[in-house]
Amino acid sequence: MKILFILNDAPYGSEKIYNALRLAMKVQQEHTEAEVRVFLMADAVTAGLPNQSTPQGYYNIERMLKAVINKQGQVKMCGTCAEARGIEKLTLVEGVEVSTMSQLAQWVVESEKVLTF
Repeated sequence: MKILFILNDAPYGSEKIYNALRLAMKVQQEHTEAEVRVFLMADAVTAGLPNQSTPQGYYNIERMLKAVINKQGQVKMCGTCAEARGIEKLTLVEGVEVSTMSQLAQWVVESEKVLTF
């Protein structure tokens, strides 16, 4: 089964991305046959930036993205959204790729489940 997570909010300030990635990681842990895909849009594209520093005991979105990627998950971000925020040429978390709306449309069509946060 292919499951697509579409994330829209900034990585910190609300817990939407945190909760989405918690669920993605749990799916990968308990349903190893599932293919997890994450698409970052709008302010969520900033989640793909490396070297995030959070206080001790606070969740870290970069580490969570790496955990999803390390279990064969795919993470892509909207190139237009990245460009609008001036980050399209910055280094990204290893495994995160700049992508397109065409790729998102393809993932939506291929997915059995699409979850939006």
